[in-house]
Amino acid sequence: MLPLADQPAAGAQAPLRLLTFSTLYPNPARPNHGVFVENRLRHLVAGGEVSSTVLAPVPWFPFRHPSVPPLESRHGMAVHHPRYPAPPGLGMYTAPAALLAAARRVLPALREAGLAFDAIDAHYLYPDGVAAIRLGRELGLPVVITARGSDTSQLPDHALPRRLIQEAIRQSAALIAVSAGLREGLLALGAPPEKVTVLRNGVDLEAFRLPSDRVPNATRSLLSVGHLIPRKGHDLVIRSLTHLPGHHLVVVGEGPQREELEVLAQRLGVADRVRFAGPRPHAELRHFYGAADVMILASSREGWANVLLESMACGTPVVASPAWGSREAVSSPEAGIVLGETTPETIADAVRQLLAAPPTRSAVRAYAERFSWDETTRGQIALFREVLT
Repeated sequence: MLPLADQPAAGAQAPLRLLTFSTLYPNPARPNHGVFVENRLRHLVAGGEVSSTVLAPVPWFPFRHPSVPPLESRHGMAVHHPRYPAPPGLGMYTAPAALLAAARRVLPALREAGLAFDAIDAHYLYPDGVAAIRLGRELGLPVVITARGSDTSQLPDHALPRRLIQEAIRQSAALIAVSAGLREGLLALGAPPEKVTVLRNGVDLEAFRLPSDRVPNATRSLLSVGHLIPRKGHDLVIRSLTHLPGHHLVVVGEGPQREELEVLAQRLGVADRVRFAGPRPHAELRHFYGAADVMILASSREGWANVLLESMACGTPVVASPAWGSREAVSSPEAGIVLGETTPETIADAVRQLLAAPPTRSAVRAYAERFSWDETTRGQIALFREVLT
């Protein structure tokens, strides 16, 4: 067993020492994967009241990631990447045990380094949260799980994951929901109301800012950012161009749906107005946000979409699907429009409405400035300290 934290001197508050556990974490092979988890964590540790060692397992089957080292340092934190098997068709069911086995392989190195932890900070209910609960039992540590979206809205549709998710909810010390809508999803799964704290995501206001050299577009420029998979709704945005002559679209991201989306654009006759920019480092996204007139999020499911705040921090208003978190992130006219339903027609209508009387970019930026990470960081520290009392 790893050593528990030493007792602080009377009246003093010792720094919180966390073991952060998540498969949603960037690595050299997938630098944007789970960047929202890393962003929250690095803001949490920046003030010096919290330290963290990260366990971010990487699947080795069917895809190997030879460029992912077993151990790396990111933003001053040690990040361990043990491998775990993910066989096709079975990974959903074998993952909790595989993740626990992967975590156990790292424990000797943590012991050798003399590390002690107060709690486990887990992200995503299944399989990560389930494995973290089991690891917490072995180490004698409380576990706080952050729910982030499809782990609450989609995975519980499957019988075994649902049962294990509900077990993890019961055995967790506390739960964090990144939006009020996601909190309701946790309550529907049986979480006691007093166990769930809403701590929204924030935006890095230094990394995402108003462009200093923006040149107004001769044509209307639209932007869609995200992994190229069906639930992100890029196809709906492309289809909306048939109702928006004179508008051009940039799609940032990569994924298995790319060829299908390219064929769709050709078939609809809008391929000359769609640019697939591919995957981009997170730090480069501000240039795309800053160049666009409107950023469109057409996702069918999101816990809290960081792209909304990032776009607004760069002065670009948004059109957002009614996914969890959208109405909380986009709650004023200067921020943009949340759709009642997401179709090519409603997207086009919202774009026309927004661009008919667009908010000033400085007003959009001022709205985004309400969403710094400070409040979320304070909330996390308070929650972990409460768990440990």
